[in-house]
Amino acid sequence: MSHIALVTLVVRDYDEALAFYRDALGFELVEDTDRGDGTRWVVVRPRGAADGTGLLLARAKDEAQAGAVGSQTGGRVGFFLHTEDFAADHARMRAAGVRFLEEPRHETYGSVAV
Repeated sequence: MSHIALVTLVVRDYDEALAFYRDALGFELVEDTDRGDGTRWVVVRPRGAADGTGLLLARAKDEAQAGAVGSQTGGRVGFFLHTEDFAADHARMRAAGVRFLEEPRHETYGSVAV
């Protein structure tokens, strides 16, 4: 069976991205390898998702890529994170500085915050 192992996300700065995904969202750092050419292979994924899809955080290498940072999904929601305790995780993320665009709402499929 096949599955998506990594999704590449272009970022401005590796450490800035790690501060957000690892420290604010609570993702685990899977790998951070210096490739010896000024780039790093940085992979994070949600805690507990041992075989789940990870994010490859790739630093923008030119102006075109840098211009895409923050709008890689054309203004659409880019990721959907499932959690076992929505209220606790939402509160933890807010306390860590994550900015949500709306207050949580309850849908037929579960709680949502964008």
